[in-house]
Amino acid sequence: QVQMVESGGGLVQAGDSLSLSCAVSGRTYNNDVVAWFRQAAGKEREFVAAIRWSGGSTAHADSVIGRFTISMDNAKKMVYLQMNSLKPEDTAGYYCASANVFSRKAAGYNYWGQGTQVTVSS
Repeated sequence: QVQMVESGGGLVQAGDSLSLSCAVSGRTYNNDVVAWFRQAAGKEREFVAAIRWSGGSTAHADSVIGRFTISMDNAKKMVYLQMNSLKPEDTAGYYCASANVFSRKAAGYNYWGQGTQVTVSS
């Protein structure tokens, strides 16, 4: 069983930066994937970024390339999402999730955190 706990959300102005954290506990393996998804009001859950637990590769959604960066600290079992140049369109609940195989679809992930809200004012 893998547990995920997100933190770091808040209310910021457009152009500001914010860093989200996901604390991971339980059994993890080198090939496992941890991902960030977001879900805005009235929208489906959307892929943001993912990283292999080994740290060997990452993937980012086109909408966040150049602004968001996913990273991890294996020793601390933490996954981060550094968010720069935030836009009102980034407003959403942000969730971290874990899976054995990489996917850009929410249905591919077995374990989820409770989420943290990010609100960007214009």
